[in-house]
Amino acid sequence: MRRSHRSRLARWLVAASLAATAVVAEPAHASQPTDAASNATVAADDAGYVMGYFKESLNGSGDVNALHLALSTDGLEWTPLKDNRAVLTPTAGTKGLRDPFLYRLNDGTWVAVATDIPRGGDFAAPNPNIHVWTSPDLVNWSADRLLNVNRTNPNSYSWAPAVHWDRSRQAYGITYSTVPEGSRYSVIAVAYTTDFRTTTAPITFFDGGPAGVIDSHVVTDVNGMNYLYYKDHATGGLVGARSASSDPGSFRRYGGTLAENPCTEAPTVVKSLTSGTWQVWGDTFCPNARFDVWEGDLASASWTKLDRSRYTAPLNAKHNTIQTVTAAEYDRLLRTFGGTEGKRLKSYNFPGHFVRHVNFDAGIAEQPSEPHLDSVWRLTPGLADADGVSFESLSFPGHYLRHQGFAVKLLRDDGTAQFAQDATFRREPGLADPDWSSFRSLNHPARHLRHAGFALRIDEAVSAGGRADATFRVGY
Repeated sequence: MRRSHRSRLARWLVAASLAATAVVAEPAHASQPTDAASNATVAADDAGYVMGYFKESLNGSGDVNALHLALSTDGLEWTPLKDNRAVLTPTAGTKGLRDPFLYRLNDGTWVAVATDIPRGGDFAAPNPNIHVWTSPDLVNWSADRLLNVNRTNPNSYSWAPAVHWDRSRQAYGITYSTVPEGSRYSVIAVAYTTDFRTTTAPITFFDGGPAGVIDSHVVTDVNGMNYLYYKDHATGGLVGARSASSDPGSFRRYGGTLAENPCTEAPTVVKSLTSGTWQVWGDTFCPNARFDVWEGDLASASWTKLDRSRYTAPLNAKHNTIQTVTAAEYDRLLRTFGGTEGKRLKSYNFPGHFVRHVNFDAGIAEQPSEPHLDSVWRLTPGLADADGVSFESLSFPGHYLRHQGFAVKLLRDDGTAQFAQDATFRREPGLADPDWSSFRSLNHPARHLRHAGFALRIDEAVSAGGRADATFRVGY
């Protein structure tokens, strides 16, 4: 989870100094759940992926502390549901959330857990509770309720909950980040539950040393091994640990550090639907907020960082969680909530950059940027030819990308035939990659929409560089 610019360590020390002694008798559990195959493995009928996240923009204008969902068939390109608006809005506790985590339970139903923290709230404020929702199908959800996972340490925070199945205990482990009583640094703690209404008393699951660790994801029963990925402040990135059991204290570090810079956190571990490979997603929040993704082999911790042209996360998505879903679940989610009307255009040769407008000039710019909706477009039937396409601004309705003197600007439709022609393009297979798209000017058919010096123009794309400049991915 992204923190404010003040020192995290300073806030951990404050939280630790507030820690008090409060031991409550362990509650009785409901009946034990039926054991099932590991949630880390892919079921035969899984056909896509669902991502959960909250939203955060550079200046806060796009912050939404609620659960959002997106879908993907390949785990790389994502379609946000409900026009990238919240699917679940908290009603309990602080009425805000961060760090959501989705998990399919052994009976096929779902649980969503999240940090209970308000927008703009103090990250290190004491809170023993997390949010919990349950659902039979990812569409119909229970009421929001709080679950006290940290009751023996109520004067510390309870960040970034995640869920795994512990076969030996026949219970679900809820791991989260906290500063134990009497400590001066953060660890991963765990509390066990069978019903997500009561838990065992929490204990330390993983202690990474005095620099502190946060943000856990545990996958169990993968060819007889169990894995933990976490944010390690000693190395400044994401690190893996493994154990033949899933017992607290049994995990030992393996492999190297995955980090774009020390601001990479919030690991999400994902099994491929189509191969034996895995992915690790990390949330890199400085110098600009984005996700970094590594692909490789979980057993050997052999990872390769993916180029940003390979994947696109939803706009303003933060601290994601990814699980596989069946075709029926995928279709039900899309049918119920709908996808997104707005689209973004990613640059082929500057894949962290998207088409946007600034002061009515058009160009490509690194994402995220503000105002964040200035990079979102409605792709409408062409104003001069319905078989073509025109680009209407989401933030300035009635304004379209139009070329004038071969420079491209955002201008209001004046209703003239000339405007309609200048604002109409023909979509074609990408000049640099046919899996992407290029856009040929309707009234200057030798010229394509391209960027030059990060500004949008229409030019003849004759060189390899020019063809790359004129190639875009239409997505979100």
